[in-house]
Amino acid sequence: QVDPKDYTFSGLKDETVGRLPGKVAGQQFVIQDCENCSIYIFDHSATITIDDCVNCQIFLGPIKGSVFFRDCKDCKCIVACQQFRTRDCKKLEVFLCCATQPIIESSTGMKFGCFQYYYPELALQFKDAGLSIFNNTWSNIHDFTPVSGENNWGLLPEDAVVQDYVPLPSSEELKAVRISTDATRSIIPITRGRRQKSSDESCLVVFFAGDYTTANARKLIDEMTGKGFQLVQTKEVSMKAEDAHRVFQQCASGFIPLLEKGPVIALEFNGDGAVEGCRNTINDVFSGTKVFVSESKASASQDVDNFYNFADMQMGM
Repeated sequence: QVDPKDYTFSGLKDETVGRLPGKVAGQQFVIQDCENCSIYIFDHSATITIDDCVNCQIFLGPIKGSVFFRDCKDCKCIVACQQFRTRDCKKLEVFLCCATQPIIESSTGMKFGCFQYYYPELALQFKDAGLSIFNNTWSNIHDFTPVSGENNWGLLPEDAVVQDYVPLPSSEELKAVRISTDATRSIIPITRGRRQKSSDESCLVVFFAGDYTTANARKLIDEMTGKGFQLVQTKEVSMKAEDAHRVFQQCASGFIPLLEKGPVIALEFNGDGAVEGCRNTINDVFSGTKVFVSESKASASQDVDNFYNFADMQMGM
């Protein structure tokens, strides 16, 4: 029998509380009326509601459904979810991984950055919550109640450090979780999202489903960012033959048989020389793996548009 008290933090003040990996195991969770608390859910859950919390630091592991903040203010959060919503909130700063477009309503002073966090159990928790580490629309915010002449939301500074916002837990119990907030170890690839691109040259790379797809995508991200290129966006999505024709155009026929194995992972890199950089790295590091890479700077921006227009329609954005 599930006791709701085990899945609720309510009416706490000046406390550090949390749940260790394995302790929530896909249940719903409720956080309400907490003030000046540090709250950590190091597990996956079904949905989470956070109501009337003030001046709290909150970490929420992968949420299969929605997270809903209502009437909260001055909170700093790290959140991974399928759907993100706020209503009547003030001054929330959120490092976010969200599979669908995040929505704010009647909320002001909201700031967003890309989720970055690591502990050993986190990858499996993403899988258990049905979330892909490559589907993160953290910066594509929809303001349901815009006010003319004002902006209710913005992005956190590019060099924002997670630990400055949500420090590591101080309680003995929660210290057992082996956390790293080093951006290079983050389970979620850190993307630029809607930030200004540094160059007018981007390159699209698409990996096809197989045993090493995730590892290959991560390896290419490490190689390219190590050379100073920027990762703009990532996407994991299933494609059909007609989608391949639209995205890959004349080279589609070579890739269509690969689509039946499962979803593709697409990466957009940006920077002067991105196309050449990607092509060289793929030849050096992934010879023998079938990968789609933009042919030239001229075709690359069209490749990026073609793929992400298709993906947004597919994800119902």
